[in-house]
Amino acid sequence: MRAKSEVQSAGLKSHSKTGMALFFHLLWKYRYLTMMMLPTLIVLILNNYLPMFGVFIAFKNINYIDGIWKSPWVGFDNFTFLFSSGSLWRIARNTVLYSLVFMVINLGLSVAIAVAINELRGKLLAKGYQTFLIMPYFLSMVVISYLAYAFLNPDKGFLNTSILEWFGKDPVFWYSEQAFWPYILTLVNAWKGVGIGAVIYIAAIAGIDPEYYEAAVIDGASKWRQIFHITLPSIQPIIIIMTILSMGHVFNSDFGLFFQVPMDSGALYPVTDTVDTYVYRVLMELNDIGMSSAAALVQSVLGFIMVILTNSAVRKINKDQALF
Repeated sequence: MRAKSEVQSAGLKSHSKTGMALFFHLLWKYRYLTMMMLPTLIVLILNNYLPMFGVFIAFKNINYIDGIWKSPWVGFDNFTFLFSSGSLWRIARNTVLYSLVFMVINLGLSVAIAVAINELRGKLLAKGYQTFLIMPYFLSMVVISYLAYAFLNPDKGFLNTSILEWFGKDPVFWYSEQAFWPYILTLVNAWKGVGIGAVIYIAAIAGIDPEYYEAAVIDGASKWRQIFHITLPSIQPIIIIMTILSMGHVFNSDFGLFFQVPMDSGALYPVTDTVDTYVYRVLMELNDIGMSSAAALVQSVLGFIMVILTNSAVRKINKDQALF
């Protein structure tokens, strides 16, 4: 028995060394790709992984005199304050509904645009459209908020001074009218985010074997039949993966979109206030770091649960297309 255990131990060590040697061999072999990936990896670690060590802040009453480590523990008091807020239903409803609407609309538009660009004959024209569509993604929400203000300014905005005036309509005070903002926010979010999604699906379409299309043409299949029977089924795994990952952000919102674009107008809070904007205001007004950390922890846990549930549902339907 002793000899057997020694052999097993030696085998495990040998396997471990082989695995590590293979890892470093591949790391060196693809060193240029690794170097290209390194900046993104560093940003991911700094912004997403290192802050995890501060999760205990959600269970403390932070004060600047005692510091983080010596501040008293308060258990779940920060969570109680969050869930007892009179605005909880409003901010949770807005956050979830906007996230779901954005996900569905952006997915549909991204896939449709990717398919349309793929059908263009001129490669230069297709590249031009891709560049044009992806440019808004790199604009900050500060810039986008000023672009929106140029259209929505009650006195000198393009909509009031040109469009509505041309139709003989009275000016609209856009930053106090709640009815328009669900559509405005959806439009701005789509304009900014559809381009990057389309580029991802264009890359997926480019990986489809051309022989499938050649065989379809020989069989007399129209363009529409090729799209619905070849293109869309081929990129379905990518669509499912992107959907699963998007479900992890259902309880999060784009802070810039909901805070800067509406100019933090109090009159619009019923339709623009989300968990992130509410927590920011509480943090600024009450300086309650513990409550904001508790809200972030709740969002992360719920997002993780949504990813697990969505992936489990996909696994039951088609195991091969599940994320894990």
